[in-house]
Amino acid sequence: MILAHRIALDPTVEQSIALSRACGVARFTWNWALDSWNKSYQAGEKPNANKLKLAWNKTKHELFPWVSESPKDANQRPFTNLNSAFQKFFKKAAGRPSFKKKGQHDSFYVSNDQFSLCDYIARLPVIGKIRMTENLRLEGKVMSGTISREAGRWFLSIHVEGDFQKQRTADGIVGIDLGIKTALTLSDGTSFEAPKPLKAGLRKLQRLSRRHSRKQKGSQNKKKSQLRLASHHARIKAIRRDWTHKVTTQICRENQTIVLEDLNVKGMTKNHCLARAINDIGFYEIRRQFQYKAPMYGSKVVIINRWLPTSKTCSNCGCKKDVLALSERVFHCEHCGFEIDRDLNAAINIRTAGLAGSNACGPEGSGSDRKIRTKPCRVEAGTITWVHSHVLTR
Repeated sequence: MILAHRIALDPTVEQSIALSRACGVARFTWNWALDSWNKSYQAGEKPNANKLKLAWNKTKHELFPWVSESPKDANQRPFTNLNSAFQKFFKKAAGRPSFKKKGQHDSFYVSNDQFSLCDYIARLPVIGKIRMTENLRLEGKVMSGTISREAGRWFLSIHVEGDFQKQRTADGIVGIDLGIKTALTLSDGTSFEAPKPLKAGLRKLQRLSRRHSRKQKGSQNKKKSQLRLASHHARIKAIRRDWTHKVTTQICRENQTIVLEDLNVKGMTKNHCLARAINDIGFYEIRRQFQYKAPMYGSKVVIINRWLPTSKTCSNCGCKKDVLALSERVFHCEHCGFEIDRDLNAAINIRTAGLAGSNACGPEGSGSDRKIRTKPCRVEAGTITWVHSHVLTR
C-alpha cells in the first residue's frame, strides 16, 4: 500500500525562488511536450512520449540551458505525466490535456534517489537543504516526492510504500446515507454534521473577490490581493479536508463493513440549487477516503445500486411510497404507521441492501412482505464490492 504524507516547508527567500524556478521548468517542459505532441498528430504521425523525451534531451542544453539550474526530474517527469494523461483521455476517463499556466497548480516531481530526509530536513538536488515543519510520520520505503505551492506556501508530498494495517476498535456493520442537511447518517442512529466552511466564509470570499477584481492588472496590489484570496480558499479547503479525514477514520475504525450508495455526484451538481451545498460537503471525497482507508483496518466497502428506492421504502415493513418530497424530513408509512427520520430510514435500507448483496447465497426474504433479489458476489477483507440489488415491494 502506498500512502502520502503532505508536509509544509519553511524555505528561505533564495530557496523559494529556486522552487519557483523548478516549477517553471516543469511547466515549460509540459507545454513543450504537449505542443510537440499536437504538431506530430497534425502531421499524420503517431505521437510517442518516449520519442519526444529523446528529442528534448538532445536539444535542451543548446536551446534551453537554464533547465540545468533546477532538479533533473523537473524536466523529465512531465513526459511520463503527459503519456498518462493521454492514456486517460483515450479511455474517456478524463479530458484532453491542456497547456499549463503560470501560478496555477505549480509543482514538480522528485524521485526517491534524488532526495533524502533527516529529521526535520529535506535535502533536494540543486536546491539544497530545506526545513520541514514536521517529521515524516509514515514508516516504509520512500517512493517519490512532489513539491507544490498553495496560497504562497510550499508543501512536500512524500509517497511511502509499506504495511499500514491498523487495529479496529469494533466490528460494526453500517449503512451510510449522505445528505445536505445532515452530511452522514449511519444506520445505527449516529449522525455527523459537516462544518460547511464555504457557507460560513462565503461573505468574506465575495468581499475578497470584489476587491481583487478592482485592482489594476499587473500591479503589486493585485498580487497581494490574489494571495489573500488564495489563502482564504486554502483555509476553506483545509477545514473541509480535516473534518472529512476525522469522520472517515472514525467510521472505518469502528466498523468492519461500510455500505454506501453509488451516487452520481457529477449529475447531482448540475442542479444549481444544490450544487454549492453538495460541493461544500464533498460527497466524492468522502467515498474516496472510505475506499482507501477501509483496507488499512481490514474492513470492506460495499457499493449498492444508485437506483434503489432507499428513501421511499419503509425500513419496517418494506412498502414503497410513490412520491416523497424533499421537504418531508420525517418518513411516515401509510401501510404500517411507522415513523422515522428520513435519512435514518434510508441508511437502514442501505445497510439491508448491502448485507443482502454481500452474502454469497443472497437472502431471499427480509421483513414482513419484502423480497430482496441479489446477484451473488464474493467479498474479501479490504476490497470494494459492487452490489446491484433490487427491492421488490408489493
